Amino acid sequence: MATAVPPIISPKEDLPPPLTSASEPPPLFDGTTRLYLAYHCPYAQRAWIARNCKGLQDKIKVVAIDLADRPAWYKEKVYPENKVPALEHNNQVKGESLDLVKYIDSNFDGPALLPDDSAKKQFAEELLAFSDGFNSAFFSCLRSKGDVSNEAAAAVDKIEAALKFSDGPFFLDQFSLVDIAYVPFIERFQIFYSGIKKDDLAKGRPNLHKFIEEVNKVDAYTQTKLDPQFLLDQMKEKFGIA
Repeated sequence: MATAVPPIISPKEDLPPPLTSASEPPPLFDGTTRLYLAYHCPYAQRAWIARNCKGLQDKIKVVAIDLADRPAWYKEKVYPENKVPALEHNNQVKGESLDLVKYIDSNFDGPALLPDDSAKKQFAEELLAFSDGFNSAFFSCLRSKGDVSNEAAAAVDKIEAALKFSDGPFFLDQFSLVDIAYVPFIERFQIFYSGIKKDDLAKGRPNLHKFIEEVNKVDAYTQTKLDPQFLLDQMKEKFGIA
């Protein structure tokens, strides 16, 4: 028994329905490389985008997990942390979204997700180090009542300033690992600002406006993008927002 695939804006492949506690496991550690994810999870979306960006749809199989009704075998036999994303590869399972994106970039063929330029690499590491702070501001904003918090506004302003580093529209000129790290959360921040706070995330932030405009032309990302209303309803339910 499985739940339905949520509404994806631009599906380009036949995606499997999420597996539940009633679902049998796939034939584990049989040489197949599998990316375990939840379609609505922004952390899992990072790894999903990286897979698509590298053109690995035929080499890394998506296995969706229903986080509200997780199969017991996932924790017992696949990933003891019982989180997504996780990657089954070469008889090992690896997790943590940013580590996983870097692992996919380093261990599979396809376009490099980081440039060779040393200054850009250093800037990339600085931005990746800030990503947890940005995400924390996002989740804090979800829980807060009233207007957008100063913490959230400051986090978004830092992204606006960081987008000035290159000639744009992305953090490092070309779409990269850094964009992959941030776009799932920027996407949700934008939906939340508009749908709940009645504010425009990109207002007065021209670099962010251009980023949002251009990232929505990147197939590797749009193939993972869920219907905004679905995400808004899901966030409201999770955080008890009327």
